[in-house]
Amino acid sequence: MNEFIEKNIGVMMVLIVLAISLGGLVEIIPLMSQKVVTEPIEGLKPLTPLQLEGRDIYIREGCNTCHSQMIRPFRAEVERYGHYSVAGELVYNHPFLWGSKRTGPDLARVGGLYSDDWHRAHLFDPRSVVPESNMPAFSWLFEKKLDLEVTPKRLAALQLLGVPYTDEDIENAAVGLENKSEADALVAYLQQLGTILKERR
Repeated sequence: MNEFIEKNIGVMMVLIVLAISLGGLVEIIPLMSQKVVTEPIEGLKPLTPLQLEGRDIYIREGCNTCHSQMIRPFRAEVERYGHYSVAGELVYNHPFLWGSKRTGPDLARVGGLYSDDWHRAHLFDPRSVVPESNMPAFSWLFEKKLDLEVTPKRLAALQLLGVPYTDEDIENAAVGLENKSEADALVAYLQQLGTILKERR
């Protein structure tokens, strides 16, 4: 039988695909049925429109290529960054920004660690607050205003994916954001990261 499979590449490919598919199903299906993976933790709320704008800027500027947002349940990581990441705090994230590369520190629990002014100074000139930093400056974020035409569309798209935004939230998405810069939005996003588990400890 082994000889037959080894000599018939088509049969071998079919069997490989079947084995991988079966292994994947055995790993994935049990996870999908666990509430701890699919339900939000108590007190979790969707991002505000300003925070959501900041998240999109965070992705656009490539921050997630140098900063992970996932603390693994290892002693060294928990002691350095705080409580390990849990699925229930991330269910409204589309896409996930876990990452694995840490050119800079993990940001999963950065919310509230520093003041808004510190974050602004760090974005404008990173070495003014962290002399050894190799992060580039993002000074243009302070000059550019938010594009508020797309904000309601972002909320509507996330609503389709199951994020509990109401129609009223979508309709009023741009209210109060008229004079906000992209830096304001990014700081608002950073300041909420990981705060829900900090509040529960």
